Amino acid sequence: MPRTAPPVAVLPAEPTARGGPTARGGPGRDRRYDIDLLRVVCTAAVVLVHASAEFLDAGHRTTGVLGDSAGRFAVPAFFAMAGWAALVGSPVRDEGRLLARLGRILRPMAVWTAVYLLWQHVSGPPPDGGAGEALRALFGSVEAAFHLWYLYTYVPLLLLLGVAVLVLKQRAMPRWSLLLLAAFAAAPAVTGDARTLTGLPLPAWDWSVSLSSLGYAVAGAALLTARRLGPRPLWLAGAAGALVALALYQLTVRHPAAYGSAVVAALTFCALGAVGRVRVPEGARTVLGRLSDASFGTYLVHLLFVVLLVRPVAQGLPHGSWAPVALAVTAAAAAALSFAASVLWGRLGMRRWLG
Repeated sequence: MPRTAPPVAVLPAEPTARGGPTARGGPGRDRRYDIDLLRVVCTAAVVLVHASAEFLDAGHRTTGVLGDSAGRFAVPAFFAMAGWAALVGSPVRDEGRLLARLGRILRPMAVWTAVYLLWQHVSGPPPDGGAGEALRALFGSVEAAFHLWYLYTYVPLLLLLGVAVLVLKQRAMPRWSLLLLAAFAAAPAVTGDARTLTGLPLPAWDWSVSLSSLGYAVAGAALLTARRLGPRPLWLAGAAGALVALALYQLTVRHPAAYGSAVVAALTFCALGAVGRVRVPEGARTVLGRLSDASFGTYLVHLLFVVLLVRPVAQGLPHGSWAPVALAVTAAAAAALSFAASVLWGRLGMRRWLG
């Protein structure tokens, strides 16, 4: 799988059978179609980033870096939407609901991890026969499904925010959730000690929350909650300027740029400001809502289409001016097929297991 850029993934802040509260307010509130739009745009941006990584691996550096820059805001934007849903849009009211939300993420995560491990075994078994990869899937993101790394950050982030809401707002004592949060916190040290004492090659524990992801969640919640965001053309101009700066940074200084870097943060918050509170026409809301509901499944499946569609084109394409066109066409095709597959299994009632 591509190693030239860190994997990017997206996730609705709370996948549910009929669409997550990322796009809905709390009880009695209108659906936030602007956040539906943001989810769909970010999902497509993730596909673009992974398609760009294929072009980078094939030697089309400029095309790959430009494509990666155009989509690098997606992960921080999804952390922002996760913060909005957990803190404002649909905060949990009891521990049972918090644990149920975790289950709605972990079930499809487990299913698709198994799917990608099987895909890896069929297409080219790893030296350890897959057993080591399966073990690493319990500790952190694996090569076969590297894009799922986001879930190893998102799950403890959701747990942390949910516990904070229950303790500080609901005045509840979520015992099981607190124990689970303590286990996540202690696991890195416990794993390291067990590795030293036993000599076993235990993988590193990657279920963790970074300060940057927490910052995006809290700041994003504030920005998406704001009633007035200022002139939209100003946000669009800021996003355009930040995109140019990010592309130059990645071409000349460092690629990939860290998600916590100032230039990525600038692009992310300008994108949030540009899309936030935008009015979606009535006629487009049904289709947009359906695509938004399918975004989690799209994220989970899209890597298969990137490998099947984008990789052969990137590897077989001669260097030249056609690379950007090929990237745009193949990324769009992979995104369209991924959305279509997710919508299909949603209609078949399989979203509980496939996302």
